[in-house]
Amino acid sequence: MATHPPITPGPIALFGSGETSPGGRKIFDFLFKLAVPSPRLKILETPAGFELNSNQVAANVGDFIKHHLQNFQAEIEIIPARKKGTGNSPDDPRIVQPILEADLIFMGPGSPSFAVRQLEGSLAWEYILARHRLGAGLAFSSAATVAISSFALPVYEIYKVGEDLHWKKGLDFFSPYNLPIVFIPHWNNQDGGEGLDTSRCYMGQPRFEELTRLLPKEQVVVGIDENTGLVIDFQRDCYHVVGQGNVTILDQGSENVIPAGNNLSLTDLGEFDLNNPLSGINQVSWEAALKAAERKSKPAAPPPDVIGLAEEREKARSEKNWAKADQLRSEIEARGWMVQDRSDSYQLEEN
Repeated sequence: MATHPPITPGPIALFGSGETSPGGRKIFDFLFKLAVPSPRLKILETPAGFELNSNQVAANVGDFIKHHLQNFQAEIEIIPARKKGTGNSPDDPRIVQPILEADLIFMGPGSPSFAVRQLEGSLAWEYILARHRLGAGLAFSSAATVAISSFALPVYEIYKVGEDLHWKKGLDFFSPYNLPIVFIPHWNNQDGGEGLDTSRCYMGQPRFEELTRLLPKEQVVVGIDENTGLVIDFQRDCYHVVGQGNVTILDQGSENVIPAGNNLSLTDLGEFDLNNPLSGINQVSWEAALKAAERKSKPAAPPPDVIGLAEEREKARSEKNWAKADQLRSEIEARGWMVQDRSDSYQLEEN
C-alpha cells in the first residue's frame, strides 16, 4: 500500500457565472494564487458531453486561461470524459487517468442533470474526489456548480421543458463533510428584463420559494450572484467572496448576504468534518491517487544529456572560461533545467 499522506483538501472555487468573463478572470486569479506554481489544469468535458461541440466548450475555457492568466503558466489538458457507454466514458481509465496528475480541475457549462448521470459512481468522479482530498484545487461553474449539490436543480427540465417543480439527486460533494448544501448560480440573473423574473438560476423568486419548500428542513442553500465566486479555502479555514456581487446563504429560515471582498469562517456553512477520507472513493481508486501523488512529490531526475552539459559547464568554470559557461547554462535552460552553482559543485533543478 502506498504511503498515506496527510489529508489536505485543496481550494474550491464555485462560479455564479462568467467563467470566461473579466469577472471570471478575477475568480480564477484568486484560485490560481492558492494553487501550486505552473499548475497542471485538467478541464473535463462531461457537463456538455451530450453536445456535438463539447470539446470546443471546454477548449474555450482553456483558451481563456491561456491568454488572460498567462502569468500562471498553467499546463492545460482537455479530458473528453463525455458519456458512459461510449468510447469517451468517464469510466474509461485511459480517458480519466490524467485527473490523477492534476493540480487544478475544472468543470463548467452544460446540463446539471446530464453531469450527475455521467459522473455519479464513475471512475472520473472518484479520481476528482481523491485528488481534491490530496490537495488539488477544484473550479466548478454553471452546470457543474449545480451538479455537485446534494439536490441538483433541473434547470432545463423546468425552465425550458415545463416539467413540474422538483429536484434531482445531485453528486452531493459535501456529504462526506456532513454538510447538506444546494448551490444555485445565476442567483441575481436579469436576462428576463422587467417582464420576466429569471433570478435564482432562471426559476424566478416566487417559483424558487416553492422549490425550497420541497427540500429537507436542514438543507442549506447557497446562492451565488453572476460574475461572483465563492472560494472555499481549507488551508486558511475560511471562505472568500470574490468578484462583483454577493453570496446568499439560506439556512432554516435565516438569510445571510455576504458581499464580495469578505472573508468568513468555514463554520458559517458548517463544521466541514471529513471523518472518512475514502468516502465515495473505491479503495483501488484511492491507491491509484496515492501512487500518483507519491510520483508527483519526487523530484524528476535530469536526463544524461543535461548532466553532461552541466559537467562540461563545471569544467569551463574551473578553467574560468565564463563565456563558455554562460553558453552551456543557456543550453541547459533550453532543455527545461536550471543549474544552481554551489561553492564546490552544482545542482540541477527542473525549470
